[in-house]
Amino acid sequence: MQVSFGVLGPVVAWDGAGTPIDLKGPKHRAVLARLVVARGRLVPVSRLVDDLWQEPPPGAVGAVRTFVAVLRRALEPQRPPREPARLLVTEGPGYALRPAPDAVDAWRFEDAVAAASTAPPHETLERLDRALSWWRGPAFAGFDDEPWARAERSRLEELRLNAIEQRAEVRLAVGRAADVVPDLDAHVAEHPWREEAWRLLALALYRAGRQGDALAVLRRARGLLLEQLGIDPSPRLRRLETDILRQADRVGDGSGSLGPQRVWADAAAAYDRTVASGSGARLESTVGLLRSIAVTGASGLEAAREQRVAAVVAAEQLGDAELTARVIGGYDVPAIWTRSDDPAQAAQIVAAAERALAAVRPGTSEATRARLLATIAVESRGTCAARGPEAAREAERIARRLGDPALLAFALNGVFMQTFHRAGLAAERDGIGAELVALSARHGLVTFEILGHLVRLQARSAFADFAAGDRHAAAADRLAERHDRPLVGVFTQWYRALRLAATGPAPQAAEAAYRDAAAKLADAGMPGVERGMLPLALLCLRVWHGDLIRFDDDTDWGPYTPWVRPLLLLARDRPADAAAALRQAPDPPRDLLFEALWCLTAQAAIALDDRTAMQRARTELTPAAEELAGAGSGMLTVGPVARHLDHLDAALSRRTL
Repeated sequence: MQVSFGVLGPVVAWDGAGTPIDLKGPKHRAVLARLVVARGRLVPVSRLVDDLWQEPPPGAVGAVRTFVAVLRRALEPQRPPREPARLLVTEGPGYALRPAPDAVDAWRFEDAVAAASTAPPHETLERLDRALSWWRGPAFAGFDDEPWARAERSRLEELRLNAIEQRAEVRLAVGRAADVVPDLDAHVAEHPWREEAWRLLALALYRAGRQGDALAVLRRARGLLLEQLGIDPSPRLRRLETDILRQADRVGDGSGSLGPQRVWADAAAAYDRTVASGSGARLESTVGLLRSIAVTGASGLEAAREQRVAAVVAAEQLGDAELTARVIGGYDVPAIWTRSDDPAQAAQIVAAAERALAAVRPGTSEATRARLLATIAVESRGTCAARGPEAAREAERIARRLGDPALLAFALNGVFMQTFHRAGLAAERDGIGAELVALSARHGLVTFEILGHLVRLQARSAFADFAAGDRHAAAADRLAERHDRPLVGVFTQWYRALRLAATGPAPQAAEAAYRDAAAKLADAGMPGVERGMLPLALLCLRVWHGDLIRFDDDTDWGPYTPWVRPLLLLARDRPADAAAALRQAPDPPRDLLFEALWCLTAQAAIALDDRTAMQRARTELTPAAEELAGAGSGMLTVGPVARHLDHLDAALSRRTL
């Protein structure tokens, strides 16, 4: 009997005859839903406990095991008592759900949509109609606020909206414009920030012979975008309006004879003539320029960083809280590293954003508020500020409610920056990266599409899935080359050095690759990434392989000094000083290198027989037992976390005998 599962709506299961299976209570359904989200991967019992309860009650582990036992009886009622489960299996420290590939409606939906994109038009329509009919409500309904479900729900919803628009486009292609209009009208009403939906609706109206209505729709779209979001329609929407006015069959080439320097000079001159030097409009457009400069290379990034605070200060001096909010929130430059290049400046930006939030009037655009919140979430990275996670969640909620893809991408960047509250969260970040890639590719958000690939590169590296990591590195490099994003190569080169360290037979080759990557990083204008990174990568490699730990006395360890100093002192045969350094070291910061620094701490604790530090390291590292320590950074690793946990267990066991 093949059991099938439904998550495109409330979480349900059906037996082979299509009869609903009684899944008992909400916690049972939550366990099942969490295992579906894991897509066949092991979910440790400890993680299930954390995901099911904000504050786990006594006996939570036993309760999870009871839920699993009840689910097994419901899903495989004919299984003999002592025969191992085939569907909901025990594996290592947890459980995994292993249904057939077509047994989960969400998985079937993804496959059907992917297959539809390469089929002939009429077959595409048939496949999309069938796939969309499987939706019974919001994905994972009932688990809306669960962090473990959030990324998957968002990803599936984005796929659904894309499928609706893809179906409309195919209907237009086969001459069914009039049939498309009612569905698109409803779609636009429900998701007013999707520019592609507006474009398709206007195009359908035009092809149905309703030119006036098509132009009215485009005017509605322009007014909505300007009034609510403060942005102009995309070039694609503007071209469609021009073509409709001309009654053109297709978009023209629009090529001209002016070179790019002349166009820039003429535009800059026109700007100086028409926009007052002290106006708010000039400040807002300056932020847009800084945003573009920041992704052009090291000098551009440094210049943008220098001018950003000046723009915020100037806006505050004008006394217009809403203008200040737009100036702060308009700098939505994607961020991949969890340590700020300029912590003092980041703190200034966060403080200014908090002031702006407190000062703006109640009627201020929700999109403006969301951008301020996302800014707080991104800029408070690597700190212990309680406001960061809260701001990230609120920005994401607003962005999803508004249906604004650019705003959602920025909000997801903030969510990513706040997913380091404990070890072992690479899978959650992988989901965020996947949504960023899909969302950004659909809406032409190139910098955030690159960000999504880099996030997934990091996450897949944590699981030693270097085949996937290679694909994301290649995709990021292609986009960077096509769109002039030179800083991307810094991260992909470090990734390839990490890959060599994790899979290559010779540590010496990995050391050489790390040194080459560090040379490129030195000119990248990213001190938050650069300082201390090369020696830390080399130390991690040597600790993993048991090589001698030798470094020059003047080596700059940057912010990582407290967690490497005990090992350096041990290497110099100074155990008393090493023990003191270990006691003085704070807990590692909760960022991309959290697991790596804890593993270094664990090695020092084992060598010094510090039971308290060993217990603490074991507790912090256990949720990441399936990961490569530090590889989630996409830059370095100190080997499998499980290996370090084994060493800790052996040392703790010896101590208690």
